Amino acid sequence: MSEKNTCCSHQDHEKTPVKASAMAPVLPANTSKLRLKIEQMDCPTEEALIRKALTSLPGVLELEFDLINRVLTVHHEAAELVAIQQRLAGTGMQGIVLNGEQPAIIQGAGSPAHTWLDYWPVALGGVAAIAAEMLGWYSGDENSLIIALLALCTIFSCGIPTLKKGWIALRHFSLNIHLLMTAAVLGATAIGQWPEAAMVIWLFAIAELIEAASLSRARNIIQGLHSQAPETSLLQQQDGSWLSVATDTVALGQSIQIRPGDRVPLDGTIETGQSSIDEAAITGESMPVEKKLGDLVYAGSLNQSGLLQIKVTAVQASTMLARIAQSVQEAQGQRAPTQRFVDRFAAIYTPVVFVIALLVAVVPPLLLQHGWHDSLYRALVLLVIACPCALVISTPVTVVSGLALAARRGIVIKGGVYLEQARHLKTIAFDKTGTLTAGKPQLTETISLSAQTAEDILTLAASLDAHSSHPLATAMLKACKSPMLAASDIKLFEEGRGRGVSGQINGSTYHLGNQAMWQALQTKEAINTPSAALEQELSRLEASANTVLFLCQGNQLLGLLALADQIREHSRAALAELQAMGIKTVMLTGDNAKTAAAIATQAGISEFQSQMLPTEKLAAIHKYGENGLTAMCGDGINDAPALARADIGFAMAAGSDTALETADVAFMQDDLRKLPEMIRISQRTASILTQNISFALLVKFVFFGLALTGHASLWMAVFADAGTSVLVVLNGLRLLNSKKIA
Repeated sequence: MSEKNTCCSHQDHEKTPVKASAMAPVLPANTSKLRLKIEQMDCPTEEALIRKALTSLPGVLELEFDLINRVLTVHHEAAELVAIQQRLAGTGMQGIVLNGEQPAIIQGAGSPAHTWLDYWPVALGGVAAIAAEMLGWYSGDENSLIIALLALCTIFSCGIPTLKKGWIALRHFSLNIHLLMTAAVLGATAIGQWPEAAMVIWLFAIAELIEAASLSRARNIIQGLHSQAPETSLLQQQDGSWLSVATDTVALGQSIQIRPGDRVPLDGTIETGQSSIDEAAITGESMPVEKKLGDLVYAGSLNQSGLLQIKVTAVQASTMLARIAQSVQEAQGQRAPTQRFVDRFAAIYTPVVFVIALLVAVVPPLLLQHGWHDSLYRALVLLVIACPCALVISTPVTVVSGLALAARRGIVIKGGVYLEQARHLKTIAFDKTGTLTAGKPQLTETISLSAQTAEDILTLAASLDAHSSHPLATAMLKACKSPMLAASDIKLFEEGRGRGVSGQINGSTYHLGNQAMWQALQTKEAINTPSAALEQELSRLEASANTVLFLCQGNQLLGLLALADQIREHSRAALAELQAMGIKTVMLTGDNAKTAAAIATQAGISEFQSQMLPTEKLAAIHKYGENGLTAMCGDGINDAPALARADIGFAMAAGSDTALETADVAFMQDDLRKLPEMIRISQRTASILTQNISFALLVKFVFFGLALTGHASLWMAVFADAGTSVLVVLNGLRLLNSKKIA
């Protein structure tokens, strides 16, 4: 709810607190940002290699990785591009500089279409590997010349990229999957296990292809958010005709036409026509919405019936669809808590298993008089098992899928940390106006407590608030049928807890505001009023959930204006669902106690606090936070401090820009049922993360035991490791196919 120069809710201008746990490290003010598109970077293995190569470069402060779109952001102080590119070249990768403002989804981020030329080396290698395995099994001699040649054919046809990456990893002392696979293949050839070496490198090549295809699906889903809007628009020309032009050339304020069956290219307000609009791509609402003159339509939505002409309110890079895509893109680049845990685990697990493999290779032959061949073979199997790829890659893919699923349903989550935390929420605090209620009050009654008529009271009040965008002011202006009076010297009334406006009309000073303002005036100017009559009217009005405004002239109370807001249609159902989940719901409002009590009763909330200033909402969130994770759901500027302080801040679609920017989660529909839906998405994402991590670890430990007892072969270990990687990726991508989150 935008609140400027209003009579009842002036915003305290204070610094908004920042969630330190969810933010990147604080960087110096003079930090520059370099964005590079790296086609070869789409896996945590490449990320670790690049991080190791660039972190030590002078001037480099922070690295942000967007693996889905293959974009690296380098935060630096006077770091040289040439030096960065040289370090990247040393890792076998190359960065293309992305200049200027980029669209919400990097164009070309998806993988290029594959042709048969991309697969024939793997196919050839497979034929040779299978032939070598069958000949070795049939003849019993795995060291024959023909088998060695077949194995070498496999290695050179589909293993060279892996061997090159293994050499690069060795040069950078990076213990990654490519180095482990290279060691396994070379070790197998050294001890005469040619069929094993061929099967290892071939199975790994297949796994790389399947994994790349799976990641491309996630990448294309994210990119699909941006492609919902058409690339061309029918733009009105000066002579009134319509011309098809590129959407990115349309400017603010221009008029475009949307025919039935067309998708809306840009956000805008309807100038002529009416139609049913399918907004599922933006809000997640499955049913079409009726739109008429003056209503807002979003880019990416589908015009189903009528011919519309709209006035553009946002250029292509600033549409709601672009902002959703941008938020998802930025969010997936952040490390969620589970991902940070997995990364730390892998950083310990891999070296430990590598050391165990070395011990298995040398200790039994030297101390236990076991054969070198068997010991080296078991060590090679352990090297393959040491790869944590399945474990590491399962987390980001699952989190990105959860973020994309939420975005499809009109829930924009600005970081994986909030997606994971939502299921742990203990308390959710709600603002009243614009959140639990529709935020569109209507004037229900005007009461004169002076010689002025009710019509005069309304005219004076509307004149004072004529230039305010507050919903209460809008309601009074809509109800006032008389011409506005000339009001001057309009300013905020802010003494003690009083909130309102003051101004001059026909040489007299008038005050319009809430009860706190009235009480401040009473104390300051000792106003004499019929208190019994006043209290009776206030009790009657507030018992019906009316917000009461006081109009005073100098030291005299002229009258009361009662405005009532209606609770949103689905608020009670959403709150009941949250309470059934075991989440405590409370209401924090700046309105008076009686109105707050009436709305709380209608919404099914047992605990509320009224007549709160922004600082008091902030303090309340801090207090609730002592008992567990706490969220704030609001829509106004005055909610921003509490939204920022809460562990998770939720903003409504119709909220102020400040609230939407401050919040961690934004709903693209003014429907509180999105909140329990997000919590269910959080629970589903966590469930799949647990499945992936548990499965990956189980496979690792099973093959660890099999390798130590000599019951696992090299190709079986590769098949298990690669197969696990593919399975956890596909399991994570299941989220994208979820039709209903129960």
